[in-house]
Amino acid sequence: MRGFSCAAVVVSGLCLLLAPGALARARPLQIYFIDVEGGQATLVIGPFGQSILVDTGWTESNGRDAERIARAAKAGHVKQIDYVVITHYHGDQAGGIAELAQRMKIGVFVDHGPNQEDSDVARGDYAAYQKVTANAKHVAVKAGDGLPLKGVTVRLLTAAGEHISEPLPGAGEANPYCAEEAEAPADASENARSLGLLITYGKFRFVDLGDLTKKKELELVCPNNLVGTVDLYLTTHHGVDPDNPKALVWALHPRVAIMNNGARKGGSPQAWQIVHDSPGLEDLWQLHYAVDGGKEHNVAETFIANVDERSDGHSIKVSAEPDGTFTVVNSRDNHKKTYKK
Repeated sequence: MRGFSCAAVVVSGLCLLLAPGALARARPLQIYFIDVEGGQATLVIGPFGQSILVDTGWTESNGRDAERIARAAKAGHVKQIDYVVITHYHGDQAGGIAELAQRMKIGVFVDHGPNQEDSDVARGDYAAYQKVTANAKHVAVKAGDGLPLKGVTVRLLTAAGEHISEPLPGAGEANPYCAEEAEAPADASENARSLGLLITYGKFRFVDLGDLTKKKELELVCPNNLVGTVDLYLTTHHGVDPDNPKALVWALHPRVAIMNNGARKGGSPQAWQIVHDSPGLEDLWQLHYAVDGGKEHNVAETFIANVDERSDGHSIKVSAEPDGTFTVVNSRDNHKKTYKK
């Protein structure tokens, strides 16, 4: 197939092919980090208009988070969500699914399979999710699988407590930071089963590991870094400690990090400092001012979407080009900054 290249890794081994001329018509990859008050809702819009929503925020009687997601979709000219990816079955990640399904058409629901947490809360959250997806298109993925987003490679790094077994192309180097890490305890919660995604658009790489916890984070990068480096890193578990360990963050070597914290959830000083001090990091952006962090553990206000506890739902948007250049915009004050490769 001379003149063609594989554009995406997908479920069941299917590969989408794009002619080089099609890439010239592609738009920037857009990523909306939507404020759901310390949960997650990350909308990814591919260069040809297909969309992935990673998590759906909280259940709210007024549909607050679903409305915020719908608002971001409208801004990105998205009329339906092609893939809703649920990283794990906790109320701040999967809670808003019913309200969203009432407001927007959803193509396929993607998850790691059945709930694996032995708690009444997780079982209840999973039951609510099953009710919405009972008659919908649905696929359970495993580590190493992907999703067919035209022009973009979407790779599942983790799923259901497992991780990719071989290094990605260009990765696999020994990680010198692993020796500093204390042994992490096993985590029996759904957090440790989080789906973790790596999204690649040309030279641009973005990683979202959901609420993956320390033991599973370290398995990805110790003793060897199976992922390689990234341009954009979404802090795991909303920026809490002991998650976001140095051996993970510093090995991924992000140019920019986004913290999807709430005013009083996530953004712990210890994790904030590790991310802030990561070698080569140009900037850290936050969805909220972290009240418990004080001035010493928060960035300047122009890099924070919501600066007090009374959130207006301001978001952070990233627009990325295949050459690795990307621009970050704070919707609160329209502060923007472009990062060249």
